[in-house]
Amino acid sequence: MTAQIETHEFQAEARQLLQLMVHSIYSNKDIFLRELVSNASDALDKLRLETFRDKDLADAGGIDIDDLHIDLEVDRVARTLTVRDNGIGMSRDEVVGLIGTIAKSGTGELIKQLREAKNSANVDLIGQFGVGFYSAFMVADTVTLVTRKAGRSEVTRWSSDGSGTYTVETLDDADAPVGTAITLHLKPEDAEDQLHDYTAESVLRDLVRRYSDFVTWPIRLRTEKTEDGKTTHEWETINSRKALWARPKGEVSEEEYREFYKHISHDWLDPLRTITVKAEGTFEYQALLFLPSRAPMDLYYRDAKRGVQLYVKRVFIMDNCEALVPDYLRFVKGVVDAADLSLNVSREILQQDRQIQLMRRRLVRKVLGEVKEMMKDDRARYDTFWREFGRVVKEGLVEDADNRKAILDIASFASTHSADELTTLREYVERAKDDQKHIYYLTGASRSVVENSPHMEAFRARGLEVLVLTDPIDEFWVEQVGEYEGRTFTSIAKGQVDLDGEQGGKDGESSDDKTDHGSFDALREWLAAALSDHVKEVRLSNRLVTSPACLVGDTYDLPPALAKMYQQAGQEVPVAKRVLELNPQHALVTGLRDAQQAGADETALRETAELLYGMALLAEGSELSDPQRFTTVLANRLAESL
Repeated sequence: MTAQIETHEFQAEARQLLQLMVHSIYSNKDIFLRELVSNASDALDKLRLETFRDKDLADAGGIDIDDLHIDLEVDRVARTLTVRDNGIGMSRDEVVGLIGTIAKSGTGELIKQLREAKNSANVDLIGQFGVGFYSAFMVADTVTLVTRKAGRSEVTRWSSDGSGTYTVETLDDADAPVGTAITLHLKPEDAEDQLHDYTAESVLRDLVRRYSDFVTWPIRLRTEKTEDGKTTHEWETINSRKALWARPKGEVSEEEYREFYKHISHDWLDPLRTITVKAEGTFEYQALLFLPSRAPMDLYYRDAKRGVQLYVKRVFIMDNCEALVPDYLRFVKGVVDAADLSLNVSREILQQDRQIQLMRRRLVRKVLGEVKEMMKDDRARYDTFWREFGRVVKEGLVEDADNRKAILDIASFASTHSADELTTLREYVERAKDDQKHIYYLTGASRSVVENSPHMEAFRARGLEVLVLTDPIDEFWVEQVGEYEGRTFTSIAKGQVDLDGEQGGKDGESSDDKTDHGSFDALREWLAAALSDHVKEVRLSNRLVTSPACLVGDTYDLPPALAKMYQQAGQEVPVAKRVLELNPQHALVTGLRDAQQAGADETALRETAELLYGMALLAEGSELSDPQRFTTVLANRLAESL
């Protein structure tokens, strides 16, 4: 029996959303199936919950609660695809309320956001379950929905071609099964418009495997087989339903974890570490994360895809959710599955979601905690991790002030303590003298450049350990991180160092204890004037042992290497003059003093001053401003000495 068919118009805002859905929102039309399967899964969840509340519901409606499923059935001749579930179903009022209108506050703002996203240069959008049903119109000319609510006898049929109106009729069919069936009258296949043949078994299998493989309920496909001239049909479950992250860790083998990692990361090596997270309470989610064994080739590519996979109730939402992990943990692979998440349409809105931020903070702390545990329990694995990803993790010292201490705890650095092994900051502090107030470091292009720097001489002579920092990021974070365990980070290439206060050498005496400082006053003044274009001051040094001179910046000056990075990035950076420090015990310095006092040839003295400054630049690994001038002067001075 069929009641009167009623024709309705979509709510104005729903009609606008429908048009945007069909033409703009989803760049990938394939996800219509994900949305419909997700809705079906929700319906099955609701039915199971209702049968717990109402014990008579299943018996009265003839519902087999042990056989809940989602069916996909195609008719290749009629070109239809039906997505059917035996879930809770809907009443007539619910059909009109949920589909004919958008039961959501702030709909006008949603439309505005969609329009802005449509006009943006980079449209990269995801769906939300509230509007997921409309995605069917991307691939179908007409959509028909037939539903019967559990505990009700009436059957409601809804149909629309997406043009702005829909029809609703009530059927009185006592034999109709409980649940919802959505039939899509598919548009013709169009490769240019990314419309695939959704009646093909291979296409449906691929879409289910990609988006809905871990849905709790069985997703069955009605397959057709022909043998000996006979055609048979049978239902085949095509999703694995094996969400490893939802199973207790003790029930999952290491082999299963390894295979899953290779599946999602496309890496052929085993993961270095497997991390499981389970959060319960008002906001529930689970995560299964992996630390790779090696850095991917695109780790430092700006446009490389990064982030973990995002699921909601085992339904795939995003492949690379950057909002869930910070950029300095971009190498982390895995999945995050939230029990309930208010998914908005654009990634930019998603990143502002409070739940996303809560998950992000918890995941970051968990990953850093696992690395710290690995450092204690399995140093070999930790060393592998830090060798592959340490340079990236140190970016967090600049980007993530909240977790700076945790990152410092897991960081390792080369130091003068060992030529081969890295050291942690805690190990550095434990080896330091009791009265040592600083953590000394020196940055440079390579370890050999740093270790051979004249700035190292006095520290090496006194047995003071210095961190050897050679990564570009080191130039940034040491400027922002003030201290560790009460000891300040101090560059040995800046300011004046009081090595007499740091007990280290055999007798604790300064290198210039017996030097007549006053005898160099005239030389310092003359050099400051002769090199006024390059240096701000000339002074005697207590950090040099074998080198004649070195260049030192003031405590708060921008390091030359960092200034160069900013300049290469197109930023205007004022270059501060530095201080030229002289070793008063070096023969070149004392000889220059004596020659200047004796009134030697001014030109020869100036050329020697130029060479002294140039040697200081080269010794620290910096570039000469005029290499040709330096080599010419050097050649002339060598020729005169023969």
